[in-house]
Amino acid sequence: MPHRVTNVVFAGLGGQGVIKASDVLADAAFRAGHDVKKAEIHGMSQRGGSVTSDVRFGPSVHSPMIPDGHADFLVVLAPTQVENNVHQLRKEGVLFPPDLVPEEKLRNKRSLNVALLGALSTHLSIAEEHWQAAIASALPERLLQVNLEAFEAGRAAERARAPGKARHAHP
Repeated sequence: MPHRVTNVVFAGLGGQGVIKASDVLADAAFRAGHDVKKAEIHGMSQRGGSVTSDVRFGPSVHSPMIPDGHADFLVVLAPTQVENNVHQLRKEGVLFPPDLVPEEKLRNKRSLNVALLGALSTHLSIAEEHWQAAIASALPERLLQVNLEAFEAGRAAERARAPGKARHAHP
């Protein structure tokens, strides 16, 4: 997708790392040389309410907001937020549900956001060193290794996802 804008929506509940995940993607895309814009809707995030964050990147991005039905990718951290946000995906868009990476594959279940970034990364033309640098920049040193492992678990989970299994949100 080098000549067009890529649209990614992150959704979840307050405290799940929605904003952190979008920060990492924005940083990785910027490090890869893209123009990047980001927008967040926090809602009642401090009380576990809905949180979404839009990240748009490409050669030239004019607006941070992704119109409904135009997201290329939807990364969802909470099961209750899948149905609430699926309308944001375009017809051929790819959904990354929270159960894509089984909890037992993660040393720390709080690293699901980074695991789903790993799954997303398999669809984007951003070099692995940019992802690793963005993750290292966003997290304290004591959490880096467990999150790099989660990133790899997400990449493996996406590669293993059966081609026949619903990757796209709409039939």
